[in-house]
Amino acid sequence: MADLDVGLIGAGGIASAHLPAWTALGARVTILSTDGNAEQLAARYAEFGVRAVHSLPELLDSSIVVDVCTPTFTHHGLALDAIAAGRHVVCEKPLALTVAEAREMADAADAAGVLLLPAHVVRYFPAYAALADAVAAGRVGAPAVLRLTRSGRFPVWAPWFADPSLSGGILVDQMIHDLDIARLLAGEVVRVHAQVRGHQAPDPPEGAVTTGTVVLTHASGAVSHVLGVWGPPDLPFRTTFRVAGPDGILEHDSTAATGFRVLAQGTRPLGEGIPGSPMTESPYLTELREFAVAVGGGPAPRVSARDGVEAVRIAVAAAASARTGEPVEIGEADEVAGLAGPVGPVGPVGPVGPKVIEEAGR
Repeated sequence: MADLDVGLIGAGGIASAHLPAWTALGARVTILSTDGNAEQLAARYAEFGVRAVHSLPELLDSSIVVDVCTPTFTHHGLALDAIAAGRHVVCEKPLALTVAEAREMADAADAAGVLLLPAHVVRYFPAYAALADAVAAGRVGAPAVLRLTRSGRFPVWAPWFADPSLSGGILVDQMIHDLDIARLLAGEVVRVHAQVRGHQAPDPPEGAVTTGTVVLTHASGAVSHVLGVWGPPDLPFRTTFRVAGPDGILEHDSTAATGFRVLAQGTRPLGEGIPGSPMTESPYLTELREFAVAVGGGPAPRVSARDGVEAVRIAVAAAASARTGEPVEIGEADEVAGLAGPVGPVGPVGPVGPKVIEEAGR
């Protein structure tokens, strides 16, 4: 993998988790960022030959893989530019803010003959990887009831997180991980019912809290209950799952074990961090190694571009349901962003309807 040339777009917290993985794989990395932090991040990894560039064409010229680690509302345009240049793409979750944009990205990659990896890193965390293997092996029989939770501090370190039109809010930004896991374990989702409560606007006050609840009905008849929390500063990061079937139950609580933890490299704002993992290897390294092997002609990654599209489809349907208070059949909300304003437990409490963000951040 020493011949792997990677262009990393973004220099924030998640880019700082990806970069050590790429250098561990022997990649030559260039970094591009519009916030002036690329030079600082590159300097911390100068011993690995990491360097900053100042334009997208310069980054594309020096890369065969582009890793998009920028705010969600910029993913679509940046990924399409990289794909049009014939580059393989890693794109942070969610792929996009609408199903149409996510599908366009996947279709473009397929047409160009390049790989597009939605960076659903939770599939690479050991507890979730073990869960997926156990369910696939029939350890509990066909999953019948699934409960997944994810909670942590409100992401105040970047203002766009709190704006649903830019991040998708808690349903699309945070909870998409567990929506993806539920689909992986129990199969395609046909119906979604969701609620969101709490703060759903820019400039969150200190101690802001947002909660999301989603009930998924799967084509198999299984039902998944997913809970997400963005909470006050002292709320520790925690994930749990419980998967029940006719032959048993599989469960996990992240607070019951400690292990590997990656934080944003160097100086970081209070509260900015990457979830822990009870293993000796970063799950980001595991994820990007798998992609690098695929780029080199090896097996396809465990997460496909279609998985990324379907995760967006479920999350967008959840946003539509939370906005109206009614359940949504999957597919009904495909062309609606559902992210234009805050959503309430019993119908709209803010601007409603699709919001198109074009060329943002490019």
